[in-house]
Amino acid sequence: MSDREFGTTVQKIINEVLASDAGMTFAKDSRDLLIECCVEFITMISSEANEIAEKEAKKTISCEHIQAALERLEFGDYVKDILEVASQHKQQQVTREKKQSKLEQSGLSEEELLRQQQELFRSATDKFNTGP
Repeated sequence: MSDREFGTTVQKIINEVLASDAGMTFAKDSRDLLIECCVEFITMISSEANEIAEKEAKKTISCEHIQAALERLEFGDYVKDILEVASQHKQQQVTREKKQSKLEQSGLSEEELLRQQQELFRSATDKFNTGP
């Protein structure tokens, strides 16, 4: 994710927070500074977690690597909250609604869809055979 994408994400968070407090605004230079600090924080934690993962010969940074990075960089106070959010995210992934397939969304039986497909093929063949 690029710095610009991080900045967009932080801006969305700022907007959500300010939406609950009518009349509150965020000065552009303050917003830019906050975004820069967030990007730097994420980069620092990511780099440290990457080093930890590499030392373990892992190709994927796991939650444990992030936890270890936070502790190494003396942000251990954040670990409890981050693990809680990670747990909530995992639970949401398990219980989230399964996306319907196009077949399910159509509301038609397989037989009806097959009939429609065959009709489309027949129509296309007829058009091809009769020429332009």
